[in-house]
Amino acid sequence: MINYSPFWETLQNSTETTYSLINKHHISSAIIDKLRKNKPMNTTTLNDLCRILNCRLDEIAQYIPSDEDQTL
Repeated sequence: MINYSPFWETLQNSTETTYSLINKHHISSAIIDKLRKNKPMNTTTLNDLCRILNCRLDEIAQYIPSDEDQTL
């Protein structure tokens, strides 16, 4: 399962807020909701967040093995 808990710490340590992501950087409120609920999102969005927050991908998302993962 992809978990976005690192995003919230990275955001807190930055000068940005969810408000500025939405209004200044045009990140949709639906994306913020996906981050809150650990829902899937595309890599372009992850790239945008890394660019905006000037961080690495591992500062936004992490993989945590889960029994709910899709069977391969």
